[in-house]
Amino acid sequence: MEKYLLKLADDSLIMAQRLMEWCGKGPYLEEDIALTNIALDELGQANNLYELAAKLSDDKKTADDLAFLRYEHEYLNAHWVELPNEDYAQTILKVYVFAVYQKLLYEALANSEDKDLSVIAQKSLKEVRYHYTHAATWMKIFAGGTEESKERLTDAIERIWEYTQGLFAKSEGEDQLIDLNVAANLDELYSEFLKIIATDFHQFGLEIPAENHYMQKHSRTGYHTEYFGYILCELQYMQRAYPGCIW
Repeated sequence: MEKYLLKLADDSLIMAQRLMEWCGKGPYLEEDIALTNIALDELGQANNLYELAAKLSDDKKTADDLAFLRYEHEYLNAHWVELPNEDYAQTILKVYVFAVYQKLLYEALANSEDKDLSVIAQKSLKEVRYHYTHAATWMKIFAGGTEESKERLTDAIERIWEYTQGLFAKSEGEDQLIDLNVAANLDELYSEFLKIIATDFHQFGLEIPAENHYMQKHSRTGYHTEYFGYILCELQYMQRAYPGCIW
């Protein structure tokens, strides 16, 4: 159970860290604030999940310990969330895909047999529904805007689409949690994900990469992209430099 919670928390934490890189750099004030708020939502979700994981831990680790003081190979996030922001089109694509995934995930976990996880999922679902609406709106704007905006979006899709399936990779012991109706069935969610993407992309006027498009493996195994070490350097600096510091 602890690894499953860490997997979910790590996704939200690293996604928040990436999105916060846009703070003060958004294309205009309202969008700067909107993206920062999405990052804060993800940070809140991560905190709730780390708190629950810490409660179940045998070694008395705190939520801060789990978030900031693990080594690179101990993080179980999907590769998708650690990919660079690049331009705003790629950032919006990352938010959109992640929101579709989280929306399906939390809808399923809202009915989890684990009541604590169910409560977290129900609260988080309200937030990710907004994330989805916001990102989908921008996807439509970029796809139907200028020639450059559509080109930037289609380039981003072609560049990073191979990491999408990694969101649905399972952590160790997850199948047992699925059998107990504690965890969501990711095979079923992936099928729903593809249906939603197909419907939305048709409305946006975008093409999904071919069905046989190569998909990156090793998400959630402790293996990461080359970008992850740099993220941890920033994320962990204060706790490493000033052990036990609190605000």
